[in-house]
Amino acid sequence: MKKSWNLIPKIIAGEKTIESRWYVNKITPWDNIKEDDTIYFKNGGEPITATAQVERILQFEHYTKSQLKNILKTYGGNPGICFPNINQSFQILKQKNYCILIFLKNPTPIEPFHINKTGFGNACAWISVENIEKIKISNTIK
Repeated sequence: MKKSWNLIPKIIAGEKTIESRWYVNKITPWDNIKEDDTIYFKNGGEPITATAQVERILQFEHYTKSQLKNILKTYGGNPGICFPNINQSFQILKQKNYCILIFLKNPTPIEPFHINKTGFGNACAWISVENIEKIKISNTIK
């Protein structure tokens, strides 16, 4: 996550209850996330510091401009869904073809730890693994 947006504290405080992903093409987590999955959150270049469970998922594809406006109007009040206002969000997101809304529950701060992103790409914003222990770097934060 982009640290300057201060989203992780908002997740932990329960202010941000929806994580949104907007894409031109279908990429992870599209069709790769389900209810009750655990999501781990980190700011770019930092360790993982929080988790939440997935309450539900909504996926929208090849939506019209009218449908995009409705998505933003319906869910846009949640930090992380919109930029400062719906009109600005619309201008930025109208070129996207896919939207995933991930509703969060049980946000929890955790003991920070780093992950090994080898094989996932340096700039990947989302990694899906069956078990976090497979990519967790142990004893990294003191």
